[in-house]
Amino acid sequence: VNHPVDWQGGMGRVAVLRLCRDTVRCNNLSRKSSGLARIHTTSTTDSGHSYQAVLCTKLKKPLVIQQLPSVALKPTEVRVNVHCCGVNFADLLICQGLYQHRPPIPFTPGMEFAGCVLEVGPNVTSIHKGDRVIGVSSTGAMAEQCVVDHEMLWPIGEELPYEVAATLPVSYGTAILALQQRAKTQPGETVLVTAAAGAAGLAAVDFASHVLKAKVIAAAGTDEKCELAVQKGAAVAINYTTKSVKEEVKKLTADKGVNVVLDTVGGDIFKEAFSSLAWEGRIVVVGFAGGNIPTVPANQLLLKNVTAMGIYWGKYQYEDFPIFSRSIVSAIQYCQEGRTKPHIGAVYKLQQVNEAFQFVLQRRSTGKVILTMKHTEPK
Repeated sequence: VNHPVDWQGGMGRVAVLRLCRDTVRCNNLSRKSSGLARIHTTSTTDSGHSYQAVLCTKLKKPLVIQQLPSVALKPTEVRVNVHCCGVNFADLLICQGLYQHRPPIPFTPGMEFAGCVLEVGPNVTSIHKGDRVIGVSSTGAMAEQCVVDHEMLWPIGEELPYEVAATLPVSYGTAILALQQRAKTQPGETVLVTAAAGAAGLAAVDFASHVLKAKVIAAAGTDEKCELAVQKGAAVAINYTTKSVKEEVKKLTADKGVNVVLDTVGGDIFKEAFSSLAWEGRIVVVGFAGGNIPTVPANQLLLKNVTAMGIYWGKYQYEDFPIFSRSIVSAIQYCQEGRTKPHIGAVYKLQQVNEAFQFVLQRRSTGKVILTMKHTEPK
């Protein structure tokens, strides 16, 4: 079994490490010659403002920092002064050209952020300058400013720090839709979470145990990650590099199995988790971080009347926006009420974006990795 990685995405650690080998080497040369990030100043637009942003100028190469001109807002758009943004494995894949969404080069990565509203378009009435918000965008969040449609912003209270707010959309949105919308998890049911110390995994452990009131069995790749999952609400944890998930679940459930599985690993871990389902159990596929996409023999679905389903959180934005929006509203509400407590594994400055990417890639991260901006007045 390949050691699973604690992140979301559809590729394994070994495959991506190979793809990033040139990036690491170029990154080292770049730091020696001119520092981690290269700054380039460009002319500003009529707005008179400019801002620093991460740019992917070539796939599979180190990211750079450039000074970009602020663009004029469309009637329904909002300009946000970004304080923090989350680093997701999907961001790494996009910068490698390996994600389903392939923006034209150059582009600024980043899909979730938290900050303060700088400016609103003439048709925007629900959001005002100075509002504290979190936002979602397919790209563009790894910058001092981000422009999005007003519908892609959600207000947050003063009590919610920007660093914490930036952890919520992708990871907690995924956990909420996977466990509540898709699996219909009920109080008292037993939930098995794989890659339980990763961003999506810890969010699922937190949400399932503290909001849904389920009994959580966490599975992770090291003893330290197992301990973290227990600290975050899991009743017990399994180190799947030293023990069999299937056999341990049998012991822990008196051979009954688990009602729900949230799997981000795939491969043999998925197979063991699938075999651990109880009668009418449900398994939700989030990703394949282990690198192997498993298959499900149809006869196994009927033997115990189990259900296998997927969750692609971002697609709800286009297919069912009210459900998508509700997942973010719920994530904010639970956090502000103190019912969930997101875990930040590391915080990097914007200029350290390449180090942040490598930290995630090398399987050293737990919970969410955050980029923070050093703010100055717009130039």
